[in-house]
Amino acid sequence: MSLSPLISAHAIDGVFAWCPDGPVRVGEFLADAVAFAQALPPEGDLINLCEDRYRFAVGFAAGLLRGRVSLQPSSLAPQSLRQLAQDFPGALCLVDGAEMSLAAEAAGLPRREVAARPGAGRPPVAEMPWIDDARRAAVLFTSGSTGRPQPHPKHWGRLVRNGQAEAAALGLDRTPHVLVGTVPIQHSYGFESTFLLALHGGCSFWSGKPFFPQDINDALAAVPAPRLLVTTPFHLANWLASAASGALPQRLLSATAPLAEGLAQQAEAACGAELHEIYGSTESSALASRRTVAGPAWTLLPGARLRFAGDVASAEGGHVEGTVPLADLIEPLADGRFVLHGRHADLINIAGKRTSLAYLNRQLAGLEGVLDAAFFLPEAPGGDAAVTRLVAFAVAPGRQPAPLLAELRERVDAIFLPRPLVLLPALPRNATGKLTREALAALYRREVLREPS
Repeated sequence: MSLSPLISAHAIDGVFAWCPDGPVRVGEFLADAVAFAQALPPEGDLINLCEDRYRFAVGFAAGLLRGRVSLQPSSLAPQSLRQLAQDFPGALCLVDGAEMSLAAEAAGLPRREVAARPGAGRPPVAEMPWIDDARRAAVLFTSGSTGRPQPHPKHWGRLVRNGQAEAAALGLDRTPHVLVGTVPIQHSYGFESTFLLALHGGCSFWSGKPFFPQDINDALAAVPAPRLLVTTPFHLANWLASAASGALPQRLLSATAPLAEGLAQQAEAACGAELHEIYGSTESSALASRRTVAGPAWTLLPGARLRFAGDVASAEGGHVEGTVPLADLIEPLADGRFVLHGRHADLINIAGKRTSLAYLNRQLAGLEGVLDAAFFLPEAPGGDAAVTRLVAFAVAPGRQPAPLLAELRERVDAIFLPRPLVLLPALPRNATGKLTREALAALYRREVLREPS
């Protein structure tokens, strides 16, 4: 049986987390986790709804110590939580405030609050627990095509390798940073890049989940340098638009949605720091990274590899659970890196010419002054894309549509030029920075068709 420690790359007296009342060292965290584990009921997996990263960490570790699985839903909708409870009978919701408690109550689920410091006052634990690598430690969920949560199990040994691989790819194993994350810790990106990087990448993390620009400023000011802001294009654009000031991050990390090169350049100039992106999915975990301003090519995380069968690429090796087909069209490069050409579902054919929405988005977002951009192909009568025209929405303060279209004509075939190009103060990205087709369709009805809302 192969075992791995609960926390690696940290000494027992090293700082694991930063909370409003100060730093929490590894031994203190372990004491909190042991205390909470002893208070858990004898059976049932744990639906971890905690927004506070430290309380989430306590619940996760307590579950590991008691042999429980951390269930991490992608939605707090009562129906989704009820379906989760049906699939995992006897599950207990871990909550850390009124909002999460109400979500559990609305779904009719039993709940247990994780206090800020459940083991406060206890002596630090001096011996590190070790966990069986084959144990199913977490289940992350995607909504699936039917809307029913689709489970993606993660085993402990793979999670350990995940944190180690991302830390090595970003150089954090050599220079650990304090992680300040704007993304939910239940989400695969937040889980990997603010929690696993602390467990197995040598980093520590800020316990809160800042959302608004001032929240981000406050969180950065609350922790020492070097700081890494783990965020999304949505949060990053809003933060930069507010004239970010005070304690700045020494590194930036973005994921969940494509990042416009112009926004990356703006972020690096404002912070005097490098910005990197992570590519991956809930199914595959993080797979690759790149520095956005250095070009479109991605470098695989250590141990991960791609297998190709026709146009379909699959991920495997290292921390990847099995062999995972990817939804993106990927071009392998001779040096081992690769380029993304958008999702297979985003490929379009207009008048016999093919491209992808992701490619068009990158061309528009690459124009000077464009901070965010998205093309949209409206539904055509009879489903014939050849008889409809593309529309595009962009955030470009100080720019006008006509000059932007003239510059875009230099980059894309005229058949793909949007009619119209609509400039907006912001695009309707969700809390994790994603821009859904439903949101774009609503924007199209409001801004182009002028339908009443």
